[in-house]
Amino acid sequence: MTQADLADRLGVTRQTVIAIEQGRYSPSLEMAFQIARVFRTPLDDVFDYPEEES
Repeated sequence: MTQADLADRLGVTRQTVIAIEQGRYSPSLEMAFQIARVFRTPLDDVFDYPEEES
C-alpha cells in the first residue's frame, strides 16, 4: 500500500501520513484506530510509544 493509498483511506493528505511515519505528528486516537483497522492489526502493533518511567 502506498502512502497515498493510506491517506485516501484515512481522509488525510499524504504529507500527514509521512509526518506520522517520521514521528513528527501524533495522530488522534480515532485516526490511530482507523490505521490499525486498515492494516487489520492491533493498535499496539501499529504504534510504538515509549513506556513511561515511574
